[in-house]
Amino acid sequence: MDSKADDPLAQFLRAMPKVEIHCHLLGTVRKETLIDLAARSQSAMDRATIEDFYTRGPQPKGILHVLRALDNELITRAEDLHRLTYEYLASAAAHSVRYAEFFWNPTGTAKLSKIPYVAAVDAIVAAIHDAKTDCGIVGRLVPAIDREASPDEAAEMVEWVVANPREEVIGIGIDYKENDRPTELFWKAFRLAKRHGLKTTAHAGEFGMPWTYVESAIDLVGVDRIDHGYTVLQNPGLVQRCVDSGIIFTVVPTNSYYLRTLSPDRWALDHPIRAMPGAGIRIHPNTDDPTLHLIDPTGAWRMMVDSFGFGLDDLRTFMLNGLDGAWLPDATRRQWRAEWPLEFDRLRQAIVPRL
Repeated sequence: MDSKADDPLAQFLRAMPKVEIHCHLLGTVRKETLIDLAARSQSAMDRATIEDFYTRGPQPKGILHVLRALDNELITRAEDLHRLTYEYLASAAAHSVRYAEFFWNPTGTAKLSKIPYVAAVDAIVAAIHDAKTDCGIVGRLVPAIDREASPDEAAEMVEWVVANPREEVIGIGIDYKENDRPTELFWKAFRLAKRHGLKTTAHAGEFGMPWTYVESAIDLVGVDRIDHGYTVLQNPGLVQRCVDSGIIFTVVPTNSYYLRTLSPDRWALDHPIRAMPGAGIRIHPNTDDPTLHLIDPTGAWRMMVDSFGFGLDDLRTFMLNGLDGAWLPDATRRQWRAEWPLEFDRLRQAIVPRL
């Protein structure tokens, strides 16, 4: 996951201050943790199956089946969620992630893992506090609508969030397979969240769905940012509106859809991420499902250089985009926006000239 760790660029990318605002809690599960969960739950899942989850070839399989397996049979106690959360935040902090917003699907936890929302969210919040004490990282939770479930279940999930407010729970997202499940289908859940002051974001344009999926998330639902959003490039008028509004797109260099659908010799050249900044769209790179994608924050930022050809000035801009896209208190944003570029520049001067 942390390839080329000893070269100056990797040292710089690991040390630069970062936010992470697009990561799924269940997609952070370490292999040894998954093995432990399978053994404790007496799952029929064998070691070869688990090993296969952590194998990512040139045409990677989707990882949604892994996430479903965790909900269906492996996560059985609130303490399991505490472990996943703490391990993710500790790992991110080791890559100079100072602030992390991460997604979690309460519907799956309640309906499949049979862990009530309050018990689950309190375990996750406790881990957020523990990681802040031990590692210095600030964690914030974004419960996500399961778009493969019904709109009524989505509204029910938001009702749980609203009825049990936690300072660390700051917004609502939506994830899982996008095909034929546009964001506006869940408008009642999003309206309820916004009415109660929660921020909103949506996965849109992730699985090759047309640009209208991005447009409706912005115009009909009114999300505060877009996760993935690659097909926005299909409509120049929508691109211009996104440029004018400054909305942040959280992109994922390891997104499996394009690895599966673009040829290996064209993947890095034709991937929408390469073209989005040139079109004026504000992007920020993230890990998404880091352990299952065999990536970490340093590696994700490294791919922006090695795969997509961005330079350090571009990365500086992406870093600031992340601060603007993150749901931070305004005072913290202003402080970090003043401090982080100076830190970036000092690290660049000290480390990267050795290349």
